[in-house]
Amino acid sequence: MRVKQIADALEISADSVRYYTRIGFLVPSKSHNGYKYYRPADVTRLRFILSARSLGFSINDIKEILFTSSQTNAPCPTVRRLIEQRLKETEQRYQDMHELRLRMRKAISEWENTPDQHPTADTICHLIEGFTSLKS
Repeated sequence: MRVKQIADALEISADSVRYYTRIGFLVPSKSHNGYKYYRPADVTRLRFILSARSLGFSINDIKEILFTSSQTNAPCPTVRRLIEQRLKETEQRYQDMHELRLRMRKAISEWENTPDQHPTADTICHLIEGFTSLKS
């Protein structure tokens, strides 16, 4: 398969296939005319990579999983450990975003009836500078 064929088979862009090739996740063979050819095993590997990405695994996580697997070790303990880490990070980001959302709603509420003011030597925008809910 060539780049476009593998991209079409997995419903991704050819640039995505090239990216995963460039970072070493896929190692196609090259023909005498310079075209890269992918094997069915590359499709399987790329499908795995895309599934891992959809679960929030980073490129480095996937490298670690693939390395563990290449050593004929079961990568499942690594996968479990990494997904627990990603979940904790995601929950923290979710909490941070929830807090940001609350601050934004508070700002909108506070600023709803606040008159506009021109900048002065001491202020740029009094709305932001006077906001009472600074994140510490």
